[in-house]
Amino acid sequence: MTSIESVTLEVPDTTPATAFYAAAFGLGTQVRVRASDAPTTGFRGFTLSLIVSQPSTVSSLIDSAVEAGATTLKPVQKSMWGYGGVVQAPDGAIWKVATSAKKDTGPSTRQVDQIVLLVAAADVAASKRFYVDHGLAVGKSFGKYVEFAMPSSPIRLGLYGRRALAKDAGVSPDGTGAHRLAIGSDAGPFTDPDGFAWEAASG
Repeated sequence: MTSIESVTLEVPDTTPATAFYAAAFGLGTQVRVRASDAPTTGFRGFTLSLIVSQPSTVSSLIDSAVEAGATTLKPVQKSMWGYGGVVQAPDGAIWKVATSAKKDTGPSTRQVDQIVLLVAAADVAASKRFYVDHGLAVGKSFGKYVEFAMPSSPIRLGLYGRRALAKDAGVSPDGTGAHRLAIGSDAGPFTDPDGFAWEAASG
């Protein structure tokens, strides 16, 4: 069973990026940073989602991210599917924090139940086939959205059409250059059809 152990965000300066992620989300070794000045503009073709248990946890994580220097892309609000908001980290990575719960059921925590990497695919069906050929099993698939079945993985993976993912994040779909993201997994190393680099997981 394929597992994603970590994501590495490539940033211009690792010191402030490390401080930001520690203060904003406290995700430990699952989110790493390394130095890179690879050119990139606009939407980088992915979002990272933190799935939590209740609205107060959403608010706590979004508030700490903004306090640490993130920019609000979508303010925290209720919707048909639950409660959530979207911020952009100082390094440019887009983070969504969400819950399917409409109301709190206990005291506020900062517990993250699940991290989900959503990758924008130019051709969702082709990318889906690529990942199935590399050993991933499809969990859900409808239209331009695919979610892979990775029950024991610290980080889950999904595919989404580029325009749909950008709209969900509250940004323009336009962007060029490097993704500035590396995926650490027991399935790597390889590069997917959209240019996302998978690397062998390191401890």
